[in-house]
Amino acid sequence: MATPTFESSRARAMWQTCLASALRTALACTIVGLSTLFGPQYVKKQVTYPAFSYVTVILVVTDATLGDTFRGCWLALYATIQGVCPTILSLWLIGPARLMASTTAIAVALSAFVVVLPENTHLIAKRIALGQIVLVYVIAYINGGLTETIMHPVHVAASTGLGVVACVLALIFPYPCLACCEVKQNCKLFAENASERFNLFVKAFSAEDNTCALAFISQAKSLVKTGAKLLQGIKAKQESMKWERFPFKFLRPYGENPGSRFQDLQTPLRWMEIALDNSPPFPVGILNSELKSCLYVLGEHISEKVNSMSLESSATVPESNPENTQKFFQTLDTIQPTKKDLPSLFFLFCLSLFINKPIALSPPKEGSTKQENQEGFLKQTWTNYLSVTKNNKRFMAAFKCSLSLGLAIFFGLTYSKENGFWAGLPVAISLAGSREATFKIANVKAQGTVLGTIYGILGCFVFEKYVQIRFLSLLPWFIVSSFLRQSQMYGQAGGLSAIIGAVLILGRKGFGPPSEFAIARITETFIGLSCSIMVEILLQPTRASTLAKFQLSKNFEILHECIGSICFGSLGNLVESQNKLKVHINEMGKFIGEAEAEPNFWFVPFHGTCYRKLMGSLSKMLEYLHFGLQALLVLEKECGGIDNFVNKLDGDFKLFKDFVGSSMKCFEEVSLVKSLAILDKEFEKKLSVDVELGTSQSSCYNIIRSASEEEIDENFRSYFEHSKELVDQIVNGEECKGQVVLSLSALAFCMDRLVKETKEIEKAVKELVQWDNPSSHVNLHDISFKVRAFANSEAN
Repeated sequence: MATPTFESSRARAMWQTCLASALRTALACTIVGLSTLFGPQYVKKQVTYPAFSYVTVILVVTDATLGDTFRGCWLALYATIQGVCPTILSLWLIGPARLMASTTAIAVALSAFVVVLPENTHLIAKRIALGQIVLVYVIAYINGGLTETIMHPVHVAASTGLGVVACVLALIFPYPCLACCEVKQNCKLFAENASERFNLFVKAFSAEDNTCALAFISQAKSLVKTGAKLLQGIKAKQESMKWERFPFKFLRPYGENPGSRFQDLQTPLRWMEIALDNSPPFPVGILNSELKSCLYVLGEHISEKVNSMSLESSATVPESNPENTQKFFQTLDTIQPTKKDLPSLFFLFCLSLFINKPIALSPPKEGSTKQENQEGFLKQTWTNYLSVTKNNKRFMAAFKCSLSLGLAIFFGLTYSKENGFWAGLPVAISLAGSREATFKIANVKAQGTVLGTIYGILGCFVFEKYVQIRFLSLLPWFIVSSFLRQSQMYGQAGGLSAIIGAVLILGRKGFGPPSEFAIARITETFIGLSCSIMVEILLQPTRASTLAKFQLSKNFEILHECIGSICFGSLGNLVESQNKLKVHINEMGKFIGEAEAEPNFWFVPFHGTCYRKLMGSLSKMLEYLHFGLQALLVLEKECGGIDNFVNKLDGDFKLFKDFVGSSMKCFEEVSLVKSLAILDKEFEKKLSVDVELGTSQSSCYNIIRSASEEEIDENFRSYFEHSKELVDQIVNGEECKGQVVLSLSALAFCMDRLVKETKEIEKAVKELVQWDNPSSHVNLHDISFKVRAFANSEAN
């Protein structure tokens, strides 16, 4: 079996990656250590804060390539202009001797607000600038009148510069660590991975029994996760490759990111997997000897071309022999599809996309035609809240950071004047680019700091008699921390905290006994993290579980738009809605992850399992919409001018669209209801008022369009009949007819899966409402009716 070999290869690759990263980090820190401990007197005189040189190394060189380091040089320079230069003027105006704990905290907070407020500044630049600000002001307060107004900030800048220079040297020696080399290797591995998956999928499709088919599918699925990681790694190095082009002219051929081109392989492979997962028992009914022969020839060609792809070549599979392609499509134009054949035909549709590149369609530039005034009474409140939040997003992010940093500095200096900056530095260098799970991140940072500090103390104890070489004990810790960064338990935040904790113990000098310094630093770190948590709770009172609830409703709303946009001849709105849906599903995933990590306190526990199930269903529906769009684009290209049959097909889809669309509208309204008891109570009051006024709400009862299995089967029969009539009208040749048959079948498959996924979502939404209302009877139709009754009464 291929799986064990592949697993060992993946484990070996992970070890190599972690070891390489650790060695580069160790080399950079060694350069800083040698320069500050044994370097020329001039260097020691300028670099008076080696601790920040180590921090700069960790921020820039961790998991970096040479291009990342070149970018880090620019970001450090930009950060110095933002962080150090303004402090020279401030110290000159204020005077270091007049600084107090309160004025120092205010100065740090105001400077931090200015640094964080710009939206487009890179996160690394913000972190370095904030760290510089903390050091300049806090140490100026500690030293008082002895502080040199100009040279003190210059020394902070010099310490930053040493860290950056060490990063560049570590990435150049003993040989350059180039992003283009990593991308080239990942491209080769991804091509092999994609080729192997393709072969396994084709073997599964051609299998003579279920046992063989399931074995091939299982082998292919074991490769999926690695393929996605390789593709992600290729895309992630785009920026780094750009920075490498300038000093190395010979790297220009590698300047383009092949990630988007390789995505043209990843997408059809994902679709083929879905088709096989939904296929009936093997062998496949439509796979006759002629089609099997064509599939074998095309499969060999596609697999060979995919496997031979490199960074320089195009990721679009070149056309095979035109006779083979034509013969393949000719074998399909005579097929009379049935409902059970849809997964098999969808598989062949995906395979055809390796021959004909998927069609791209840009969304229209005009805004959506959705009428905003039709929002319900529950949705309006949330819309207003999000609007305010969005408009003030940058301001609030800057304000929260400045307040956290100011409080950390104030309380840190109040507790210990000599070590006060250790309370502010963790807050400064761990600035997040977006909302995150506050308690979880603070927890892993604290754990990482303690682990690293304890390791540093043990290293000092073991090398007590060999102080000059105790720095070598960091190498195994760098390796361990590299694995910690990739773990789910600690992640980047915990891993970096562990590295910094150890480096600041083993690479320090002049801070007293290691144990005393360790206790002081851990205490100050706890003060800083506590301030961050307090500010997040006060200024971000909306819990992630509440935001996930709203985001779920928003996804149902956009899905309703998408379903309404499925129409021959007008696909721009569908593309736009799909793009919106993808963004909102990703946002929902972030809120779910944060909600699962936050403590429940006195609130109802977050039903993470149900939300994950709903997110999975929403992601599948997004994929089916994307598949359906591709099928519609092919039909639009091949069947232009046959409007009468297109109208008939639109009519056949009306049942599906009505059922899915009305269901999404119902789910959108129901998912926001928290208390059914309050809703029932308010509805009874409203009902009594309506009776007195002689009004009726009976028009609200037609909420969900029912769709029985018999009705769906009848619609499919009608659709297949109209599809056959459409294929018979095509005069462009048998190859064109074969493509139309595949596209029509793929479209039907997607609609069928959308209906089935909608029923799964209905079960999950009912479970979610029941979770919030354990003592109530849940009827989604009834709840939606009551919510809509309120909305209609407010509209009138």
